[in-house]
Amino acid sequence: MKLLVVEDDRETAAYLVKGLGESGYTVDHSGDGRNGLFLATSGDYDAIILDRMLPGMDGLALLGALRAAEIRTPALILSALGSVDDRVKGLRAGGDDYLVKPFAFSELLARLEALMRRGAAAPATTKLRVADLELDLLTRSVKRGPKSIELLPREFRLLECLMRHAGHVVTRTMLLENVWDYHFDPQTNVIDVHMSRLRHKIDRNFEHALLHTVRGAGYCLRAPE
Repeated sequence: MKLLVVEDDRETAAYLVKGLGESGYTVDHSGDGRNGLFLATSGDYDAIILDRMLPGMDGLALLGALRAAEIRTPALILSALGSVDDRVKGLRAGGDDYLVKPFAFSELLARLEALMRRGAAAPATTKLRVADLELDLLTRSVKRGPKSIELLPREFRLLECLMRHAGHVVTRTMLLENVWDYHFDPQTNVIDVHMSRLRHKIDRNFEHALLHTVRGAGYCLRAPE
């Protein structure tokens, strides 16, 4: 099994390379983000251990570049930044797990093993479907039946959130956090406006509506009965 460690702190990097080597892994190391990106895109790695704050290129920018290039190698983010917001940003940037420094090597090893088991067990979902509505996460395209539907980036994120929770009520709080990155209610009608536009695009001129308002609760995207 081959791992890539992208870490600029020499002591931490040496500790990781030594420990992972003793655990039976082949390990490559980069001390900066740009070279780490080069290695990650040119090598065949089973997992990446990635510091968040790196010279040359920030760890989250590195992750974003990998995911944009459709490289799905499992990535474990290491960072001294441990707040909830920091962890959420890391995971949303494309990280598969997040471990706060200082850390126990045994925990890091266990998390790596879990990541690689998940990666081997099931390929990443690239398409979401509800009835005849299909969203492609790789091409960022949407169609209902044979008809292509043009969505703005925020509308795409909104639909993705609804489709990932298909058949269940998605509350306004969930939408604000997952689509707008708000952790408070701005007391505006921004959700209503975007939901109206999305409903117009995916339901208008179709026999069955998929997007439903659940009064006092939120919204639900579901297949017709």
